[in-house]
Amino acid sequence: MSTAAAISVCEVPQASLLDACRRQGHYTDCYTTRIPGTISQAEYVEAFYTTALFKLERRLLRWLAAAPSSDDEARALARAERNRFAAWQVEARSPDQLLLAAGRTKSWLMVRPQGGTTRLYFGSAVVPGRSRAGRSGLGPTFAALLGFHKLYSRALLRAARRRLAKFHD
Repeated sequence: MSTAAAISVCEVPQASLLDACRRQGHYTDCYTTRIPGTISQAEYVEAFYTTALFKLERRLLRWLAAAPSSDDEARALARAERNRFAAWQVEARSPDQLLLAAGRTKSWLMVRPQGGTTRLYFGSAVVPGRSRAGRSGLGPTFAALLGFHKLYSRALLRAARRRLAKFHD
């Protein structure tokens, strides 16, 4: 895999929609990759939510959370024609970013054109919950799933990049 196609861990960009979560002390992570050409935010959002890998998550959400979704709904989300998608609600949107929330979790996508390429970002946030004793924290379930979450986040971004490259070559 070329360096340009690599998925890298990076800091949450300052002033991004995800940065507000980081500043509030929530768990955040951020991954990035670069792709040749100029990719719009709408193209990225559609590609991300219509990859084969993400369709597996959509099936699980339909079954476990009674939250069905379709490729048409993903395209409408990408075009800012809808504010709900599967289990997520749009929390914030700008021309180059989308922040979705579902319960205590948030997903964030951003594009940044840079000299003939586009940097794609994908990040997550988890809002701390309260234990029965009143303590704030992420909880044992999140801690147990963190390793999987990090691998899955990279795989999702890689899948979206591949899908975009397929249609932009």
